[in-house]
Amino acid sequence: MTAKDPLLLDQQLCFSLYSASLAMTQLYKPLLESMGLTFPQYLIMLVLWEHDGLTLKELSNRLRQDSGALTPVVKRLEAAGLVTRRRSAEDERNLSIELTPAGRALREQASGVNSQVREVCALGDAGLDDLRETLVMLRNRLDEEGTSSA
Repeated sequence: MTAKDPLLLDQQLCFSLYSASLAMTQLYKPLLESMGLTFPQYLIMLVLWEHDGLTLKELSNRLRQDSGALTPVVKRLEAAGLVTRRRSAEDERNLSIELTPAGRALREQASGVNSQVREVCALGDAGLDDLRETLVMLRNRLDEEGTSSA
């Protein structure tokens, strides 16, 4: 078999994305442990630092995850005193997730995580920005394809 065999694992885009995602998650793990966060918790906190008070559905849409998968993660953040969950007075089906003062304060501690990750990746700011933009374009294209084929 040649290196150009399309069925080799290392020739698969899906495997490159999957294995890079696993490696990235492992890179974040020790950086987040000092803040008492897991990677999924960190993603939720990033969204809330940007837009506090989102509903669970809005949070789910933003993170592209099922709300059922996020609920236990949000509950652990609540148990840690970083967020509160409130039912909407207008519609009790809507659950609003709000940062506590401790959750807002954690943002300062998290501010160095991105620069540490960028340094370890060693692609330079422009290279990392280009990579992120390419991945966003790919994700958007796949979303369009999924919508049109459904």
